[in-house]
Amino acid sequence: MTDTVVVIYSGGMDSFTLLHLARARGYNVHALSFNYGQRHVRELEAARAVCQAQSIPHKVIDIRAMSEVMAGSSLTSDMDIPEGHYQEDSMKSTVVPNRNMILLSLATGYAVTVRAQSVWYGAHGGDHAIYPDCRPEFVEKMDAVCRIANYDPVGIEAPFMKLDKGGILGEGLKLGLDYGQTWTCYNGRERACGVCGSCVERLEAFASHGLEDPLPYEPHNVDKSNA
Repeated sequence: MTDTVVVIYSGGMDSFTLLHLARARGYNVHALSFNYGQRHVRELEAARAVCQAQSIPHKVIDIRAMSEVMAGSSLTSDMDIPEGHYQEDSMKSTVVPNRNMILLSLATGYAVTVRAQSVWYGAHGGDHAIYPDCRPEFVEKMDAVCRIANYDPVGIEAPFMKLDKGGILGEGLKLGLDYGQTWTCYNGRERACGVCGSCVERLEAFASHGLEDPLPYEPHNVDKSNA
């Protein structure tokens, strides 16, 4: 019997790769996305389109009612999005309080419902400096809790924990993935901004492979061939 996994799928570059890695490894995949009051739904639209095209079971859960207990982040509140690299202290404003604990808890409940053995999410090595809920010790403890929280144990896995964004892209390139089907920018404009932390890290990943990002960017903000 094929094992089932729930993949937390935002529609961004990392979770897009994770989704396809799970399928490539032969798992029965259920994709789960969340609308938690983020500034835009471009990523969710990208996620929905990919799942529809590939007939992947996909649920989008609206948890905006929880916004009052997840406030104070530039991703969910009326604050300026910081520009620059994730290593800069200013990027801490993009932390959404307790986000991954909440999302993983909900995903674990869904995993029990669909009889999945594990929940995968896209935390990676590049997140460690800024996001406490993307660090190895957090994943280890959430895994331990979720294995005893229900009659059916559910594991929490972060397969990219030892990779940076460039390494994740490398895994996707091996799978022949089209990253034009993803959205990473913190701003929900027609084109990616090229200057927010998410764009900067994404562009660096493509540059590390000598490639040009297939997404369109705001003119004058970035030279994709020399990022």
